[in-house]
Amino acid sequence: MIQRRQFTSALLASCAIPSLLGKANQARKKIAFLGTTVFTHSHSQHFLDRFSVGYMMGGKWRDPACDVASVYIDKFEENDIGKARIAKYGLNQVSSIAEALTLGGSKLAVDGVVIIGEHGKYPRNEKGQTLYPRYKWFKEVVKVFEASGRSVPVFNDKHLSTDWAECKEMVADSKRLNFPFYAGSSLPVTWRLPSLELPLNVPLRESVCVAYGGVDSYDFHALETAQCMSERRKGGEVGIRSVHAVKGDKLWDMLAPRDITTKLFLSALSRSHNLPVDTGYPSDRLSIAWAKRALPNTIGYFIEHLDGFHTAIFLTGIQDFNYAGMRADTGEIVGCQMMLPMPGHGATTADFFNPLSYNVEQMIVNGSTRYPVERTLLTSGMVIGGVESLHAGETKFATPDMKVVYQGPQESMFWQS
Repeated sequence: MIQRRQFTSALLASCAIPSLLGKANQARKKIAFLGTTVFTHSHSQHFLDRFSVGYMMGGKWRDPACDVASVYIDKFEENDIGKARIAKYGLNQVSSIAEALTLGGSKLAVDGVVIIGEHGKYPRNEKGQTLYPRYKWFKEVVKVFEASGRSVPVFNDKHLSTDWAECKEMVADSKRLNFPFYAGSSLPVTWRLPSLELPLNVPLRESVCVAYGGVDSYDFHALETAQCMSERRKGGEVGIRSVHAVKGDKLWDMLAPRDITTKLFLSALSRSHNLPVDTGYPSDRLSIAWAKRALPNTIGYFIEHLDGFHTAIFLTGIQDFNYAGMRADTGEIVGCQMMLPMPGHGATTADFFNPLSYNVEQMIVNGSTRYPVERTLLTSGMVIGGVESLHAGETKFATPDMKVVYQGPQESMFWQS
């Protein structure tokens, strides 16, 4: 097993000849693209298009900063557009992950790896989790790194794995082999309405996200919406003690005595552009009683952090992602909507993938990430905790090994132009 010291020595040796270093700096970086399946509006389609032809950002068209050197697609299903995309862009389709990274040789031959392990027909376990091959593919990538004696930046779309031990192993591998590891979704980097930037070390008491989607799916997006704010609190993130996921009447019963959470729930709800309406307008004023009638299938996660901080998310069906937090020093409620205009809902191109693609490109070009992967490690754990809690009959799930300590980035990285 190649250790970090050996990787460092190999990297220093590769940079010993100034002329070679100059040529490397001038060359465009090459990406190995790994996707589960490609269909219209799938994650693989969104990323493959942007890395191949570019995207709009800052009031102009932005050409790709890197070249897609290889494409590995796992499944070509009945709704496939992957073959057409590969032909359209003249891409190099390969038959294995190893070939994607080595370009048919024996050693690593690309400058970055993009893993889009989302969508497609994959088995589900007894807890309802879809077993996407993110961990498996990541380990195949690591195997090539080890055999090559060097590593390159890796991006993993959405949460890391359905298993906490695997999540931790992925992050540990990135530390051991000293490569930048960027993971997660568009939520932390998309537009915010209003453009809320919480300062680092803000005295924050609690965070809430009101969103939509299912378990082991869009719950991850809701958790990232809250966590990219919560991690900026005074003292930074320290990890979580438990996750309690509930639904139906049990949800409203748990919410009733939580005065702060209730206030934040209603505040976040008030930022939605997709409230259930009656002939064009909400049928009543916003209240818990109204929410119980209008949003009867809501699922909630109540999360306790190790420092006493609290996070709650509510999956309601309202088709947007809304944040509210309470300052501990003033009691002020702050919040915003994380803008995710989905295709078919007043938008055509899912532009929130643009800033995420930009940040992935910047990691590959610059060889560093702008935020710690521990955010995705912890939010992956929160998803797992929610799944486990629901599977155990909506009982509290203890998370004694989710002590994830980190500090958020100086700047929030959200899209402002």
